[in-house]
Parts: sequence; structure tokens; C-alpha cells
Amino acid sequence: MTIPFLAAVYPWTKALHVISLIAWMAALFYLPRLFVYHCDVPRGSAESERFKVMERRLLKQIMTPAMISTWTFGILLVLTPGVIDWHAGWWHVKLVCVLLMSGFHGAMSKWRRDFLEDRNRRPQRFYRIANEVPTVLMVVIVVMVIVKPF
Repeated sequence: MTIPFLAAVYPWTKALHVISLIAWMAALFYLPRLFVYHCDVPRGSAESERFKVMERRLLKQIMTPAMISTWTFGILLVLTPGVIDWHAGWWHVKLVCVLLMSGFHGAMSKWRRDFLEDRNRRPQRFYRIANEVPTVLMVVIVVMVIVKPF
């Protein structure tokens, strides 16, 4: 199913999708770094409370709205005539990676709640490794969209 009107606004839809994605990725890269530094401060300290505010604002004011707009403009692109070759495999891989990225977003939301309630039990190393997940997913997504290897 496609919506013919969307062909006329395709460049704008694509631009807004990329802008949204950049904002989402920036937040996905930054929030785990905040968690790394948050691990170093004593629970209940003024520093810990400051990290809680920073993490909440990043998640609620940037990361989640950027994810929603990325999905919205992505769905509009899928509904644009001629954008997706439904027989090509690249878009299936991209979709799986975007779903995984959204799941990672949800996991970080849970981890933020753990910090908020002073019940984080994960070490810095966990968040340092987790910080690499969006990078790997982003690389796969970009290769699928630009190279379209299959």
C-alpha cells in the first residue's frame, strides 16, 4: 500500500527522517556515557541527583521524541510510492535493526529508572559495552540503505 501524495513531498520526508535519526542517535550515544559517569558517584549525592535530571531530560525531551519522529517519517517513506522494493532483502535487515534499536532505547529507559530509584547494580563496564550497541546497529542500517547489498 502506498499513498501517491507522499511522492510530492519525498525529499522533505527523507530529510526529516534523517534529521530525526541524527538526534536519536546522538542521544543513544550519550545516555550510556552518562550512566558510566553516574556509576562513579555516591547514591543520593548532589552529583547523583544532577545526573538523574540530565538523564531524564535527555530521554524525555530529546531521545524519545526523536525516536517517535524517526519512526513516523520512516513509515511515511515506506508508504511513498517507489521507495521500497518489497522483494529486496535490505529493507528487512534494516527493519530488524531499527526494531533492535527501539528495544535498546527501551532498555536504556529501564536502566534510567534503576538509577532514578538508586538501585543500579550494573558496573561501568556494562554501560561502556552497551554504548557500542547503537554504533553497530547504525552501521548495519546505513549499509543496508545506501549499499543495498541484497
